[in-house]
Amino acid sequence: MNERFHLDIPWPATTQAAEGMPRRPWSVAEIEAMVAAGIIDENERFELIGGDVVPMSPKGALHEMVKGDLNEHLQEVRPRDMRVMQETTLRLDENSFVEPDFCVFPRTIAPGDARGHHVLLAIEIADTSLRYDLGRKIGIYAAFGIPEVWVIDAKTLVTHVHRALGVEGYRTVFEAEPGDEIAAVRVPKLNVSLSALGLKPL
Repeated sequence: MNERFHLDIPWPATTQAAEGMPRRPWSVAEIEAMVAAGIIDENERFELIGGDVVPMSPKGALHEMVKGDLNEHLQEVRPRDMRVMQETTLRLDENSFVEPDFCVFPRTIAPGDARGHHVLLAIEIADTSLRYDLGRKIGIYAAFGIPEVWVIDAKTLVTHVHRALGVEGYRTVFEAEPGDEIAAVRVPKLNVSLSALGLKPL
């Protein structure tokens, strides 16, 4: 039996292109067509960054606990004219889409129509993906004009706040402790204190 298709081998596999070798970029439309055709499972977690398919880590129990408690709070405090969407596909351009844990944008915009410049706040909850979320993904959010991003470390409950977007990225970056109250700059009354939600760091 061909070992490539043995049931003990994780699927789908990932690849890494050799240095200097060209790769064919995928478009958002092509990826969506493959999902519609069943070539890619609709439940498979990945993002499309500049035409590259980036697999996302499975969500652990800690990530889901923080997300669930935070979602309840955000839905309670959000202004009525704002949407707080969980894991909605945010199409950035023809070759890129991401799936923030939360994004906040005006209610006049349908979730499928939201683009980077509509989003007033993006929130990521990082369990195993902290390095990626604070690195390449922050650069993507800045490049597409999202004015404020919070990256919550699910283990420590420290929130890495990025705001004051400029031509070279976010000019204001700081860490908020679990007991600190964070207020979104462009979303009135959207304040969060993770400790006040009953969450505790490991």
